[in-house]
Amino acid sequence: MRICIVGSGNWGSAIAKIVGVNATKKPDKFVSEVRMYVYEEMIGDQKLTDIINTKHENVKYLPGYKLPTNVVAVPDVKEAAADSDILIFVVPHQFVRGICSSLKGTIKNNAIGVSLIKGFEVKKEGGIRLISEVIESELNISCAVLMGANIANEVAEANYCESTIGCKNKETGLLLKECFHTDYFRIVVVEDNQTVEICGALKNIVAVGAGISDGQGYGDNTKAAIIRLGLMEMIKFCKVFYSNSMMATFLESCGVADLITTCYGGRNRKVGEAFAKTGKSIEQLEKEMLNGQKLQGPATAAEVNHMLKVKNMEEEFPLFTSVHRMCQGEYPVDTFIDCLKNHPEHI
Repeated sequence: MRICIVGSGNWGSAIAKIVGVNATKKPDKFVSEVRMYVYEEMIGDQKLTDIINTKHENVKYLPGYKLPTNVVAVPDVKEAAADSDILIFVVPHQFVRGICSSLKGTIKNNAIGVSLIKGFEVKKEGGIRLISEVIESELNISCAVLMGANIANEVAEANYCESTIGCKNKETGLLLKECFHTDYFRIVVVEDNQTVEICGALKNIVAVGAGISDGQGYGDNTKAAIIRLGLMEMIKFCKVFYSNSMMATFLESCGVADLITTCYGGRNRKVGEAFAKTGKSIEQLEKEMLNGQKLQGPATAAEVNHMLKVKNMEEEFPLFTSVHRMCQGEYPVDTFIDCLKNHPEHI
């Protein structure tokens, strides 16, 4: 099977390091060459794709880590995905529909998608759509998800960690596991794909709140409360809007482990802290701090709030709602803890 990685940011490049090695180790299962779609940029006087293909390093988004030589950077998404059997999507969720439009009608009918993307798409009528559902409907393929407690640079460093594949078809999930599983990157497959994906998106909202708490000088006790209250809202969100969710999924890496990791590390916590300390806008901090990467937490908070507002449920999710309103400048950051003090004791 031929593998294509659609995206080449920090996380996309880290996962390319794993997938590239696995493709060469398993010639009975995978074509050795792994194409990686790279949005073309100039780094000095050189194209980023040329640098990746000669130096085997994404010097902009994952500097200091060598990519396997069989990972080939391609600046055209159609060319990258041509004849691919497995498409690994790892781009900011705002760009998914545009990429799918470019790929529509050009990929194999029996191709398999797997989304590593955190976020939602807003429906005009007020609901949200999972990114895997967008990929499935646009490309007419099945799409699994991979989410977990995975800070990209730590994965690239080959530090031991875990991740969760959510796939409706267990056999397909086990095939995808062959792409990603290593002795330091442990994969568990579950069939509760919706909960896996929802956890991956919602935890970024909580992480922004954790960062705001850090920026105001609160300690680990406060952060632990934010994590607990955030987990409560994540569970409630799944219970209310995705009633088939399984509680056991929250105990996988995609659930509580990813929530903890993201609230202590990662870009959403980092920018949340700077937001509280500097008074600068989220947009300004994203440009100053992320080297071209996109911040997912505030955008996801807005998408979730759109749904909650339509259904008159904002007050039932006070942490999600207050993070959104602070990011929009509607609440001052020093009101965050007061919002949490009034959080219901039970969900």
